[in-house]
Amino acid sequence: MGSVVISLDAELGWGFHDLADPPTERVEAGRRGWSVMLELFEEFDIPATWAVVGHLMLDDCDGVHADHPAPDGWFDRERTDWADREELRFGTDLVTDLLKSDTDHEFASHSFSHVLFGRPETDRELAVAELERSREIAGDWDQSIDSFVYPRNDIGHRDVLAAQGITTYRGTSPTRDGVRGLFDSAVRDQSMLVEPAVDEHGLVNVPASMFLFGFEGPARTVAESIWTDPMVKLARRGIDEAARTDGLFHMWLHPNNLTHERDDRRMRAILAHLERRRTATDLTVETMGDVACRVSGPSPVTERATASWS
Repeated sequence: MGSVVISLDAELGWGFHDLADPPTERVEAGRRGWSVMLELFEEFDIPATWAVVGHLMLDDCDGVHADHPAPDGWFDRERTDWADREELRFGTDLVTDLLKSDTDHEFASHSFSHVLFGRPETDRELAVAELERSREIAGDWDQSIDSFVYPRNDIGHRDVLAAQGITTYRGTSPTRDGVRGLFDSAVRDQSMLVEPAVDEHGLVNVPASMFLFGFEGPARTVAESIWTDPMVKLARRGIDEAARTDGLFHMWLHPNNLTHERDDRRMRAILAHLERRRTATDLTVETMGDVACRVSGPSPVTERATASWS
């Protein structure tokens, strides 16, 4: 029985705050895209793993975070350019919408402040602080964290994830993004299915198959004018392959990728196809946490909770 996973990097401004010249259009699209994706998932009853930056769940802060061991200047934009842009720094309304959704989404972590775990300057102390703060805030919302998505897919400190009770993370995709991935799949007939596996830290690595917004700009416009949206074509191919096999197809995106209505149409077309294939076959839709349970069995925490009710 094949399955499909969709994961989202839910970050608002935190996905760009360390960049010298953040992409304005995407920065401003984060809230819109978040709401659109929630509506589409509810329409098709498709659960997803939402990896949320912990800072979004705060009501307010001083912008200093003096007790956080981040590098000097890490929170500068929060105190300067975005000091009056609370809608980029906080997202309690959006997280509430996510948790209240009728669709059974998985709440996951995207770190506290979008620290890049694979960078040399991110030492163990910082990695621990990012995860501890995320877990603390999640606890304030009566949420636990089992799954983790690395900011910018920059993997590091997996031992810290394990020590903090994380059970699974999104691993690096074995396939290429954009036009190169399209060539590999359509011309070279390369599979986009991935194999989840338990790593040396006891974590379940659920690799990404495909970034849904890897073919953009003028090339996308030309392709759509003479053919079809290449990313829709590629996603359908991956979904169909999963439906034919016992494999896993894992798509991912940021809500801020939905900057225009044509992006909404892309996601609607992909989800509609996924729903059709799920209805017509034994294809299932899973979250990253579902995959981790399937691959390694229930976590000790889950087992204890089950035992306490038996």
